[in-house]
Formats: sequence, C-alpha cells, structure tokens
Amino acid sequence: MKLYIKYSDQFGVTANVLCMLHCLLTPFLFVFQAKTATYFSEITFFWGFLNYFLLAISFIAVYQSAKKTTNNIVKYMLITTWMCLSFLIINEGFELYHLPEALTYAAASTLAFTHIYNLKYCNCKDEECCVKK
Repeated sequence: MKLYIKYSDQFGVTANVLCMLHCLLTPFLFVFQAKTATYFSEITFFWGFLNYFLLAISFIAVYQSAKKTTNNIVKYMLITTWMCLSFLIINEGFELYHLPEALTYAAASTLAFTHIYNLKYCNCKDEECCVKK
C-alpha cells in the first residue's frame, strides 16, 4: 500500500487515461458486439463494470494525492473534478440526463492534468515533505 500512496498521482493519471480510452473505444465495441452478439454476450457487462472500477481506482488516487499535497487549490481541483467525473459516469450509466460526452472527456482530462501538476508541484525526495502537518 505504501507504493500506491507514494505514486498516487501516477496511478491517477493512468486511471484517467484508461478511462478516456475506455470512453473512446466504447462505440467500436458496440459495433463489434452487434456483429458477434451470439459469441460475446459477456463483454457488455465487463465493459460497463470497467467504468466503475476505473472510477474507484481514481477515487483512491485522488484521496491519496489530496491528502499529501500542500497546495489547497490542487486539493480542491482534484476533489471537484473527481466528483464531476463520477457524476457524469453515474449519470451515463443510469441515463438520468442527456449530457454531451465531451463533458466526460473534459472532466477526465482536467483530473489527469491536475494529477500531473500535483506531481510536478510536489516533487519530494522523501514521503514526508509534502504532507501538511
């Protein structure tokens, strides 16, 4: 677990990039599945579950990064953009409101760039230098 805490920003960026790739590839999967529905009926469940799995990974990364950063603006950006991203993904899953897909890409991109900024801002030699005491 210490490894994950130390590299939470890298995990966050990775989770957000995978989330964006997942969103970009979804239409192609549905076209593929329509052609092979009798063979691959399990793909849809796994693909939908991947949304929430990546969101959970992203939450852990945001939590750890927000906990260790000394910049309050970065902390609030991490939390706010994760909440927006989670709302958009949950909204898409339950089809509550019709919102443009671009909002999901924007939230995921903003969260990834905030993790990158935090990584550069909080460049420490040891684990304790970024923790607010």
